[in-house]
Amino acid sequence: MSYRALYLSNTPEFSVRVAELDELPEGDVELRIAYSTLNYKDALAIANKSPIVRAWPMVAGIDAAGVVEHSTHPGFHPGDAVVLNGWGLGETRWGGLAQRTRAPGDWLVKLPPPLTPRDAAAIGTAGYTAAMCVQALERHGLAPGDGPVLVTGATGGVGSIAVALLARAGFDVVAVTGKAAAAAYLQGLGAAAVLDRGELAVPGKILQKERYAGVVDTLGSHVLANACAQVKHSGAVAACGLAMAMDFPASVAPFILRGIALYGIDSVYAARARREAAWSRLADALDPTLLGAIAREISLAEAIPAAQAMLAGQVVGRYLVDVNR
Repeated sequence: MSYRALYLSNTPEFSVRVAELDELPEGDVELRIAYSTLNYKDALAIANKSPIVRAWPMVAGIDAAGVVEHSTHPGFHPGDAVVLNGWGLGETRWGGLAQRTRAPGDWLVKLPPPLTPRDAAAIGTAGYTAAMCVQALERHGLAPGDGPVLVTGATGGVGSIAVALLARAGFDVVAVTGKAAAAAYLQGLGAAAVLDRGELAVPGKILQKERYAGVVDTLGSHVLANACAQVKHSGAVAACGLAMAMDFPASVAPFILRGIALYGIDSVYAARARREAAWSRLADALDPTLLGAIAREISLAEAIPAAQAMLAGQVVGRYLVDVNR
């Protein structure tokens, strides 16, 4: 059975197109995909701007949400609504920007009510990663009374969901962005204050005034270093992104003299129990009406120009991809 997919080829030179395919990757569960998303990693792969793809040819997309069509896995049955994130999708294994796929059932998560496949795609890896960041701060023991929480890259997918989840949990959220025009958007998600990214994007002192009980960082580099330098004693930082750079020009001083903790968040190969806990948190705590403000729906073909816009820093929120149009 043929299906449409966003197909990347590198022979004899790089190309990207919507193609008709008639083969699927291996797996004991076959999915009829309803929606995917466009993440920053997807945009890099589609534009061939970074060595994201490690096996050619490739179907792009690190997210897929839909319904089980066939299954030999005991945990899944036809009609189950599921979400698939990470596990090398769009990098080493054909991804979710397609109408169909197969995957090992152990990689899938059944969607907890009231989430639908459309909701799950609007949330995507970005939102699921945000939930893991928030849970890391809470496991550390942070509570709203401890002080404000800083969220960097707040207009992106991870940042937007993190702002919403933290605000819903009662935290005062300070949202960091380089997009001054997005202040109203962030306040609508629940941010108590909006900070210009430029204040954190340059080298700073190794210890600065204690301002934040915790941080969700998606940027890395000087922003992460300055954020750590401003965390209160016994606070925590959840780092999950490298959008600014991979370096970390910091000192051990905040970790030793103030006893702060830095948690690295890997959502790609996270254990199933952690995945299920994150999706349960999203189902319980994320206001579904906010997804309308966060997600903009596009077609499969529109993902190609949308990737360029994302890399140019022109995107606020999330791209939700209807793979069937």
